[in-house]
Amino acid sequence: MKLLVGLGNPGKKYEGTRHNVGFDVLTLLAERAGGPARRQRFQGEVCQTTIRGVSALLLWPLTWMNLSGSSVLAARDFYKIDSPDLLVICDDFQLPLNTNRIRQRGSAGGQKGLADIIGRLGGVDVPRLRVGIGPVPGHQDPAAFVLGRFTAAERGDLDIALQRAADAAEAWLSLGIDAAMNRYN
Repeated sequence: MKLLVGLGNPGKKYEGTRHNVGFDVLTLLAERAGGPARRQRFQGEVCQTTIRGVSALLLWPLTWMNLSGSSVLAARDFYKIDSPDLLVICDDFQLPLNTNRIRQRGSAGGQKGLADIIGRLGGVDVPRLRVGIGPVPGHQDPAAFVLGRFTAAERGDLDIALQRAADAAEAWLSLGIDAAMNRYN
């Protein structure tokens, strides 16, 4: 089984914000898989499904973005999933909108939810799919920017970015990280 984690903040207040694109990509993957029912587990919502012939557990941590690691650690340990079989999907305000980056390992790059996961799992060997939401306008505070909503003009690019990120996650599942990086970076 593979574990896909979408990062975001819980609650209606944060739905549709830039910081919740990880949740949005995971929801799109669940819809593509036939909309399996979610249940509360591991301080989050989970659903188990099959995507492109691969058994997958989708996890939406409900611990707040910056504390996502406890939820991910609990799911990973319960199912005995190795780090290479885990993919974290998160926003990145340093990447332009409609840009995705898949990496096998590395630093959190300022993404606090990813930083908490890396810290809890004990290493940087955590595959991640970063979904570009930037750039931050020069006059705006990055924290306010990521918690803001997309403009009407950005919605078209966002829809393409979410579809492309879901395609990249499916490629990671079925073809492996190298193929996904070659296709979607």
